[in-house]
Amino acid sequence: MLVLVAPGQGAQTPGFLIPWLDLPGVEDQLREWSAAIDLDLVHYGTKADADEIRDTAVAQPLLVAAALISARQLFPGTAEVVARVGATAGHSVGELAAAALAGTVSDAEAMTLVRRRGLAMAEAAAVTETGMAALLGGDEDVVLPHLEKLGLTPANVNGAGQIVAAGTAEQIATLVENKPEGTRRVVPLKVAGAFHTHHMAPAVSALEAAVTALSPADPRTRYVSNKDGQAVTSGQEVVRRLVGQVANPVRWDRCMETFQQLGATALIEAAPGGTLTGLAKRALPGVKTLALKTPDDLDAARELITNAADAAPAASAE
Repeated sequence: MLVLVAPGQGAQTPGFLIPWLDLPGVEDQLREWSAAIDLDLVHYGTKADADEIRDTAVAQPLLVAAALISARQLFPGTAEVVARVGATAGHSVGELAAAALAGTVSDAEAMTLVRRRGLAMAEAAAVTETGMAALLGGDEDVVLPHLEKLGLTPANVNGAGQIVAAGTAEQIATLVENKPEGTRRVVPLKVAGAFHTHHMAPAVSALEAAVTALSPADPRTRYVSNKDGQAVTSGQEVVRRLVGQVANPVRWDRCMETFQQLGATALIEAAPGGTLTGLAKRALPGVKTLALKTPDDLDAARELITNAADAAPAASAE
């Protein structure tokens, strides 16, 4: 069974969209979305520096656009996803791309919603200087009480020995100087806020208003939620979770447990891929992984899709 996943904030790097613009129709699609959401995706994906694309209001639409552009080279429409993909999921903002790929919202609706999400989260982040840091290694039974003692939230429990803490800049600085016993490294992330914590509560209210115009369809293939790793079959519930997840921890560890229980044999990560495939290599032994970084990866992805389909039939959302 093939799993299709989309990365979250922090995966972006300067110029990462440049090679994708060489593909037919990609630049036109990006400019269409850019006009619709009033954000120049082509500029930010090709010419902007690291600080510019670190801006939450920029990074989030850029990442969803990249995930959709790259995934649509392999799966042009929902029918192709249904035929080939057994489950889809996204990490944090990647959930919006996953919802579009599963057929719950259109690509255009996902782009409009992610623009509202990015702006709302950037505004919430501006209230207090906050941030996030990844803890590499260490035992959860040691790490989690240590974070609680420092007033930090385990915003992403990613599995494979990685937990991302979020809180004020002062709390993050204290963590860097005083890491939990057994933790190899604490790495501050390229994000501008304490996402998936109480600091994002104002953004939840903004998104609740933004989704009222949507008429979501039920997912056409399994949609695995960050909230608890469960497959969600109701389009309304997918949207409800997308809104609430802004202020709740991401349980990517549970998503990967679900992939394993479903019998995943292969996993493709949409652009800018690398982070989630890295986690899968450690947490899902035996599952073949491929990260879409440039169009040069597409042929290998197509071969992996064919082999996964030959090994086991794709599963539906039922």
